[in-house]
Amino acid sequence: MDNLLSIVTFIPALAALILAVFLRGEDEAAQRNAKWAALFATTITFLVSLGILFGFDPENTGFQFVEEAEWMMGLKYKMGVDGISVLFVMLTTFIMPITILASWEVKTRVKEYMIAFLLLETLMLGVFMALDLVLFYLFFEAGLIPMFLIIGIWGGANRIYASFKFFLYTFLGSVLMLVAMVGMYSDAGTTDIPTLMAHQFSFADFELLGIHVVGGMQTLLFLAFFASFAVKMPMWPVHTWLPDAHVQAPTAGSVVLAAILLKMGGYGFLRFSLPMFPVGSDVLAPLVLWMSAIAVVYTSLVALVQEDMKKLIAYSSVAHMGFVTMGIFAANQQGVDGAIFQMISHGFISAALFLCVGVIYDRMHTREIDAYGGLVNRMPAYALVFMLFTMANVGLPGTSGFVGEFLALMGAFQVNTWVTAVAALGVIFSAGYALWLYRRVVFGDLIKESLKTISDMTWRERVVFAPLIVMTLWLGVYPALVTDIIGPSTAALVETYDQALAAAEAATQIASQ
Repeated sequence: MDNLLSIVTFIPALAALILAVFLRGEDEAAQRNAKWAALFATTITFLVSLGILFGFDPENTGFQFVEEAEWMMGLKYKMGVDGISVLFVMLTTFIMPITILASWEVKTRVKEYMIAFLLLETLMLGVFMALDLVLFYLFFEAGLIPMFLIIGIWGGANRIYASFKFFLYTFLGSVLMLVAMVGMYSDAGTTDIPTLMAHQFSFADFELLGIHVVGGMQTLLFLAFFASFAVKMPMWPVHTWLPDAHVQAPTAGSVVLAAILLKMGGYGFLRFSLPMFPVGSDVLAPLVLWMSAIAVVYTSLVALVQEDMKKLIAYSSVAHMGFVTMGIFAANQQGVDGAIFQMISHGFISAALFLCVGVIYDRMHTREIDAYGGLVNRMPAYALVFMLFTMANVGLPGTSGFVGEFLALMGAFQVNTWVTAVAALGVIFSAGYALWLYRRVVFGDLIKESLKTISDMTWRERVVFAPLIVMTLWLGVYPALVTDIIGPSTAALVETYDQALAAAEAATQIASQ
C-alpha cells in the first residue's frame, strides 16, 4: 500500500479532528461516543499498522516503506522504518487501544481527553518514522504538548507543578539538540537522516574555551543530543521529573509515559548518537556506562523506601532504562539487541504495573502502600495478574523482562566488567522493592474495614490486561520474535560503528606521523 506510514501516523489525528468538530455536549451519551470513537480509531490504527510488520523484510537493513515529498522552504517530508524503529511503531499502536480502554472511568472533559491521546499517538508515531531532522524535531517536541495537558488537566492534586516540571526539563534538554541540528545542516548541507548517517563529521581534537575537546565536533554534537535524550529516557541524574509526572498523571498518562515516551530517548541514541557521532560516542561511552550502573543501583535503593505505589514503579522505570543505556553504549550486538528488547519488554510490563495501580486506585482513591493489605482474599484474579507482572519486572526467566536485562548485561560485560558487576546488584535490589510492594499490598490478613467490600477486576479490566499478559509471556519464551526482526539492523549498526572508529583511529595515526 502506498503511503502506509502516513496513513498509520495520521489516522489518530484525523479521528481527533472529527471529535473536535462534530462531537458536542458533555452529557453521558457524548462521553460514551468520545470513548468509543477513540477506541475505534486506535484499534484501526493498530490493525492497519500490522501491514507494516507483515510487509517488513528483516534482512533488508535499509529503510523500508519510504515516503518522500517536498514540504516547505526546501525541507522534505520523509518517512521510513528499519529494523530498529519498526517495533517501536508496533509498540505504540499496540499500547494505545489498551490505554483508551483503561480510561473508561474518566468523567471530566472526556472529549478533550480522548483528543489529547489521539494527537499524542500521531506525534509519537512520527518520531519513530521521521527520516528528516526537522520533521523528527517537530514530532519530538510537539509530543510534549498533549502530555503536558494530560498531566496538567486530568492529573492529581499537585498536577500543575508536575506538568510544568515535565515540560521544562524535556524542552530545555532539547534546545541544545536544536542548536546541534543547525550545526549538522551547516556541515553536511542536508537534513536527510540517512544521508547524515553516512556523513563523517569532524573528529579532530581542538581547544574550546581552554578545554581540550577529544573527538572534536563529534563530541560536541553527541553532548548536545545527549542532553535531550538523557532527559527523555530519563537517565540519572536528570530523572527527577519522572516520579512527579507519574504520580500526578492519570493512569492512562502514566501508561503512555512509561511504555512509549521514555523509549524516544533510547531510540534517539540508536538513530543519531551511535551512527552519526561514533567517535563522540566512543569517547563518552565509559561515562555513560557508569551513569547507567549508578542509575540502576541508586534508583532501586530509592524505590525501596517509597510509600506511594506509582512513585515506586516510576523509580523502577529509571532503573530499567539504565540497562537500556548500558546495552546501547556497550555498542556490540548483544548489548544493542538487549537494549531494544528491554525497551519493548518494558513497554508491556511497565504499562501493566501502572494499570495494576490504577485498578485499586479507582476503587480506593489512594496509592499509599499502607492503605492496602490482604487483597488476595477479595481479589484473587487481580493478585494473580499483579504477581505475573511483578515477577516480569524483577526479570524472572520465562518472562520478557529476563531476556532484555540478560542480553544488556552480557553486552556490557564484554566492555567493562566492573560496570556490569555494579549493575547486576540492581537486579537483586529490584527483587527487593518489587516483592516488598507485592507482599504489603496483596498478602497478609484482610484487616482494614475499607477493603472488606472491595471487588475483583471487571471484564473490561481483564480485557485490558489480556494482551499485555500474552506479549510478556510470549516474548519471554520466544524472544526470537523480536531478535529476528532487529538482529540484521543492529548488526549493521554495530559494524558501521566499528568501521567508523577504525577509520578514525587510522586517520589520527596518519595525521600524527
